[in-house]
Amino acid sequence: MSGSLNKVMLIGNLGKDPEAKHFEGGGMLVKFSIATSETYTNRAGEKVTQTEWHNITVGKKGLAELCEKYLKKGHKIYLEGKIRTRSWTDDSGNTRYTTEIFGDNITFLTSKEEAQLIKERSGANTEGYTPPKPANTPSTKADADFKLAEDDDDLPF
Repeated sequence: MSGSLNKVMLIGNLGKDPEAKHFEGGGMLVKFSIATSETYTNRAGEKVTQTEWHNITVGKKGLAELCEKYLKKGHKIYLEGKIRTRSWTDDSGNTRYTTEIFGDNITFLTSKEEAQLIKERSGANTEGYTPPKPANTPSTKADADFKLAEDDDDLPF
């Protein structure tokens, strides 16, 4: 087999609301983090939960706008993307590196009812929340790229 593959698939919960950065010419990036957790029983018989945090960046036109508009802290998503490592020079002249996931396909797994519960627990206003349309009834090209899980038991793959 020749070639290589850079593909990431994650199911996790947002750690905070997405942050959007808008650019001249209409482009934008949306950044957020998601947590994935694994629970196991150690040798002493205790349940242990190990949580990993993943930095996510979405720049795909349409998808970034949907993330900015609909995703909130606590929402569960299924994400497909690629691992990217980038470097920059900090104020002290040191080269810094960061590894992030560039998302190119996201399925929202949080239902409208769950989203309202999350908002109620955080003390946010629950009025006006309308989940995005499922991919099978797109109203725009951006909506066509978006998929919404209709049932919690459905696996996104």
